[in-house]
Amino acid sequence: MTSTKLPITRFPRVEATAKVTGAARYTADHHPEGMLYAVLVGAPVAAGLLRGVDTGAAVSSPGVVTVLTASDLPDFPLLSEPAGVTVMPFTDNVIRYEGQPVAIVIAESVEAAEAARTLVSVDCAPADPVLLGAGAREAAPGEFGGEFTKGDMDAAWADAVVRIEQTYLLAPRHHHAMETSGTVAQWDGDDLTLWDTVQASSTVPPVIAAALDLDPGRVRVIARHIGGGFGSKSYVWPHEIFAAAAARIAGRPVKLHLRRADQFSNVGYQPWMEQTMRLAAEASGRLTGIQHIAVNNAGMVDTHVEPATLSSRNLYASDAIRTRQLIERVNLNVPTPMRAPLEGAGQWALESAMNELAEATGVDPLDVRLANFAEVSPTDGRPWSSNRLREAYAEGARRYGWRDRHERARTDGPWLIGHGMATSTMGSFRFPSAARVRLRGDGSVVVEANVPDIGTGATTILSQIAAEELGVPLDRIEMRWGDTQLPAAGPSYGSATTMSAGSAVAAAAREVVKQLADRGIEGIDELIGEGRFATPGGVMNLDGEHTPSALRTWGAIFVEVGVDRDFGLLRLRRAVGVYSAGRILNPVTARAQMIGGIIWGWGKATLEASDQDRVHGRWLAKNLSNVAVPVNADIPTDIDVSFVDEYDNAASLIGARGIGELGATGVDAAVAAAVHDAVGIRVRELPILPWRLLGALEGSS
Repeated sequence: MTSTKLPITRFPRVEATAKVTGAARYTADHHPEGMLYAVLVGAPVAAGLLRGVDTGAAVSSPGVVTVLTASDLPDFPLLSEPAGVTVMPFTDNVIRYEGQPVAIVIAESVEAAEAARTLVSVDCAPADPVLLGAGAREAAPGEFGGEFTKGDMDAAWADAVVRIEQTYLLAPRHHHAMETSGTVAQWDGDDLTLWDTVQASSTVPPVIAAALDLDPGRVRVIARHIGGGFGSKSYVWPHEIFAAAAARIAGRPVKLHLRRADQFSNVGYQPWMEQTMRLAAEASGRLTGIQHIAVNNAGMVDTHVEPATLSSRNLYASDAIRTRQLIERVNLNVPTPMRAPLEGAGQWALESAMNELAEATGVDPLDVRLANFAEVSPTDGRPWSSNRLREAYAEGARRYGWRDRHERARTDGPWLIGHGMATSTMGSFRFPSAARVRLRGDGSVVVEANVPDIGTGATTILSQIAAEELGVPLDRIEMRWGDTQLPAAGPSYGSATTMSAGSAVAAAAREVVKQLADRGIEGIDELIGEGRFATPGGVMNLDGEHTPSALRTWGAIFVEVGVDRDFGLLRLRRAVGVYSAGRILNPVTARAQMIGGIIWGWGKATLEASDQDRVHGRWLAKNLSNVAVPVNADIPTDIDVSFVDEYDNAASLIGARGIGELGATGVDAAVAAAVHDAVGIRVRELPILPWRLLGALEGSS
C-alpha cells in the first residue's frame, strides 16, 4: 500500500509519563470537598432468607454518618443490559449468593466505615446452596439460545470413519484487575457526576437514570485512567448505583470503592463451563460434522450466556454443524465476560478435540487444521474480509521448527518436554463511534473521544491515527478522553477500540483535511472535524452480521512445555504466535498485547481457578495472596510474536482489526497438547494442576 501520510511506527505511549510519575488520576484519586466513604455489608450465606439487619452498633460507631438498608433506598426497577444485574440487591429478602449487599455503611473515613461494617449484624435463615455442576439447566435465552444447525449432523456422525466425543471442563476465574472497582458520586442539584471505573462510560448514564428515575442527560461520567478491567468493568454494576443513591441521601459526595474481597461477589467472573464436543471426520482428518454443546453457570435470577460455541460455527469448514447453549442456575453471583470471552472458552474445547482428532487419524495437528481451512464463513458462506491464517500457520511453524520438533531433545534434567499447537481466533466487534478533531491555527491538534484508557494504549493509538491522517508530529497532538461530555467513541472492550473509535478519529481528521483543501490555511484560527463510524444495524453481532464480509482475527500458537517428572510442575519454555489481524498500527503496543495474551492463556491453562466451597457455596479465596496467577518467574523470555502483513479495508477505515484478546485464545489447548506430547496424559479439565498428572507420572517412572 502506498501512502503519502506520516507512517505510524514505534511511538511511545502518550500517557506513559503521567502514569510512571503518579500524575495520572484514577477513580480513587478523586476527593470532592466534603466526601464521605461507603462500604458494603454482604450476606454471610449463599442461599436463604434475610430476616433482619441490626445497624444499631454500627450507627453508634465513631465517624459513622448512617447505615443504609432496604428501607432507606429507592425501589429499584428491573434492569437490563448494560446493567450487570437484572434484579438489584435490596429488592427483596431472598439471599441468592454470599456477599449479596444487605447494608451500606457511610462514614467520614474509610477506616471508620470498615470498622462499623464489622458491627452490622445480619440475621439470615440459611438454605442449602445450589452448587456448580448441580443446578437446573435450561436453554440459554436470547441470541445464543436454542440450537444453530447447518446440514445433517446426525447423518455425519453415523457415517463418520473417525469419531471424537469428549467433554471438557473449565473452572471459573475472577479477573483480578490491579485496580478494584469503585465510584465517586457527587450531586449538584439534579445533576450527577460520577468518577467511575468502567470500560464503557457512555453506557452508565442510561442505567443510573433507569435505576434512580433520572434524566440520563443530567448524568456525567468521567473515566479516564482505568487500572485494568479484562471485562469486569464492562457492565454497570450495583455499586455504581449505590454510590449515586448514597450521595443523594447523604447530601454529600460519596466514594464507594470495593475491597478486594468484595470484587469476588460484586463484579462478575468467567463462569464454570462444561463443553461436549463431537467431531465426525474422514480417515484423512477432513471434518464432516461438528457438534458443540456448552453449559455455563449463571446466577439464580440473573443470566449470563458464554457463547463458547461460536468458534465451532466459524473456524473450520464442515458440511454439518450443530451447536447448543445451556445455562445452569446456581447460588453464585452472575458471571460476566472475561478477556477473550466466547472464543477463549470455546476454543479450549474445539481445539483440544482437533488435537485428539489428529492423534486418532495419525495426521499432524497442523495438517489437520490446514485440511479443514474455511475458504468462506462456515456459518453463512460469506467471504472473509481478510483471512491470512494459512500464512500464519506456515510462518509460525517455520519460526517454531514445528516440522522437526521431535528431532530435538525430549528431556532436560527432570523435565519432560512436549510440543503443542492450536488455532487462535476472535470475532470482530465494531460499535458506533464518534470523535472530534480540532486543528488550531498554530498547527497543534486536539483529539476528543469518550473512550476510557484501561491500560491497552488506546489513547496512543488514537493520537497516532490523527497524526498520520493530518501529517503532524505526535507531540503536536493533545488527546482528551474518558468523559461523557466528549463524543461517544464506544467501549474499551471486545477488541473494538481501534476499529471503532480509531475509524471515527480518522473520519474526523479527514473532514479537517477536506476543510483545509476547500478553504486554505489563511486566517483560520481553528478547524473542527466531526467523525462518525457506524455499522449497519448498530452493534455488529458476534457472527459478524450487518456486513457483506465476515470479520474475524486469526492466529497460530505453538508452545513448548516442560513437565517435572517428580512433581508434575509445568513450565512454559517457549512460545511462538503468528497472527492475521489487519493492519498493525503500532508494533510496540501490538506485541505487548499479544505477549500479555499468551501469558493470560498460560495462567488459564495451568494456574487460575476460583474455587467454590462445596458445603457453603461461597467463594473460597478472596484475596490475591491465595490466588495463583502467572508472575515474571513463570514466563520465559522466548516468546516470539509476529504478524502477517495485511490491510483490511472491509474491517475499518484504517485497515485494522482488533487484537486485544486474540493472543489469549488457543493457548490453553496448545498447552494441553504439549502436556500430552510430553507425558502421554490427555487432560480435559482446566487448570492443569500437578496432582492431575502425578498418578500417571508415578506409573510411567
